[in-house]
Amino acid sequence: MKVGFIGLGHMGSGMASSLLRAGHHVTVYNRTSARADELVKEGAVAALRISETCDADAVVTMLANDAAVESVVYGPEGLLANLPAGRLHISSSTISVALSERLTTDHASAGQRFVAAPVLGRPDVAAAGDLSVIAGGTKDAIVDVTPILDAIGKKTFVISDKPGHCP
Repeated sequence: MKVGFIGLGHMGSGMASSLLRAGHHVTVYNRTSARADELVKEGAVAALRISETCDADAVVTMLANDAAVESVVYGPEGLLANLPAGRLHISSSTISVALSERLTTDHASAGQRFVAAPVLGRPDVAAAGDLSVIAGGTKDAIVDVTPILDAIGKKTFVISDKPGHCP
């Protein structure tokens, strides 16, 4: 699959690396562009702008908090404005229920789909592709993102068809 990945901190870098090892075509973005250098050596493509990650089947965000997620989703360069209809945003960030519900509604209004998939584990577990994933989203969206979730985690727990029900 073609995957965009935004957020290359300690967890995100390991998750993106796991996607590359699983054979996915990964385009990565981070505010500090040098964070992408090691992943580029592994085969990733570095994006200079958030919008460049949107030419993908799905875009994964792994960011610090609600404000960080909002900053990459909203605005002219954001996911809502640039992700094609039918494509997916997977948030692996730990975000509020309110933001998860807002993202579900806003992506649906744009013809896109949203899956909440927060992860459990430490950076070394992320690098090994052994995270535990707690997923929420429509059945068809979960089916479509399963190859991505399988690459980053050893086990995915689908707990709801509503992304806002994920912790």
